[in-house]
Amino acid sequence: MTPYSDPSRSDAAPLTDTPDEALRRSLGVGRRRFLSTCTAVAAGAVAAPVFAAAPALAHGRDHGHGHGPGHDHGRGQVLVPPHKRGIILYTVRDATARDPLASDLPSGFREVFKQLARHGYRQVEFAGYNQHANAPGGASLESVEGARLLRSWLDEYGLRAQGNHGFIPSSWPLTAADKDTFKKHLEIANILGMDHMGTGGDPTGSSYRADWDVAADKWNALGEIARRAGIKLYTHNHDSAYGFLLDRGPLDDQGRPTRSSGIRKLEYFLKVTDPKTVWLEMDIFWAHVAQYKFHTYTAPDGSTRRNVFDPAGLVTRYNKRYPLFHAKDGVVDTTNGMGWDMVPFGTGDIDYTTFFSRVGLTHYRNPMVEDDNSPSATDPAQSLREAKISYDNMAALRKRRR
Repeated sequence: MTPYSDPSRSDAAPLTDTPDEALRRSLGVGRRRFLSTCTAVAAGAVAAPVFAAAPALAHGRDHGHGHGPGHDHGRGQVLVPPHKRGIILYTVRDATARDPLASDLPSGFREVFKQLARHGYRQVEFAGYNQHANAPGGASLESVEGARLLRSWLDEYGLRAQGNHGFIPSSWPLTAADKDTFKKHLEIANILGMDHMGTGGDPTGSSYRADWDVAADKWNALGEIARRAGIKLYTHNHDSAYGFLLDRGPLDDQGRPTRSSGIRKLEYFLKVTDPKTVWLEMDIFWAHVAQYKFHTYTAPDGSTRRNVFDPAGLVTRYNKRYPLFHAKDGVVDTTNGMGWDMVPFGTGDIDYTTFFSRVGLTHYRNPMVEDDNSPSATDPAQSLREAKISYDNMAALRKRRR
């Protein structure tokens, strides 16, 4: 298969690893450092959500083998290739935080990696680097030494780290201490072999354009620092980021606009940030919540106008700026104010077959299973059990035949 090329990357590197890129990852160094080293060596030598029936639970693990790339024994093209099936570790946070001396269940990063690999996962996204103090490596692995240990376990079980919800400086302009900490996290990301590093929060919680302009300046600067380290910096968003920007008059008593031109806050952020340095991870569940909640706005003339959010449409418009997703499912519930209740992937009403078919680029996107509610106080095995259900349902997704 010819690898996809991302023209927005400064080095236009193929998105599947070349031999040089594979070597860089095995060494755990940044792209710029790797290239400079090689050069030196060479020189010396809607109100109602859109939904459809969920796929049935898969019977056994599917590794996508078949009659050609992305096909499985005549069943049709897989929508998420095996090497792209991932999970954010927040989904199984109770397992990584579990005391291995007090339970026979998988505990700590190493044993959780082992279990996820058995389920079939090939990618993980971190939500920080802390685990139980009695697990191998100790409580915190947020260091160069800790990252090397994590990397050895990832390699041991055939897993690839693809992102982290971690440190984004709160200061702006950046303090020296925040900049140094940010660079330390980029070093950790490179040791772990990540292409991406990000955060679980919105760039700002404001509804006003001036605040989003400040956020864009900050993210452009951080993204450039990350780009020089060979990492794509991304922001993960919840429903409020898809609300409408207040950018038109009349003004309130603090001089702020009270009406909207109809552009959504995150769409404005996409327009004013550099596509070479700032990337996004769509949480598909929260995007559907936004579709339910934010479908009308007050126009500059005071009229109410309708604009139903289309999550897949936003991704297709901005295409390769969305390298990651949170694949989080939900069932329709119009009584809770959100329109949806979270459930394990593939057991809900979100039409993931249509979504993944529409956004395409299956060998570029990285969908990470997430379920905030998987950990259970009464059933300690639940999160890892539901992680397998989610994996099997993701593996079962096939493009519809025409």
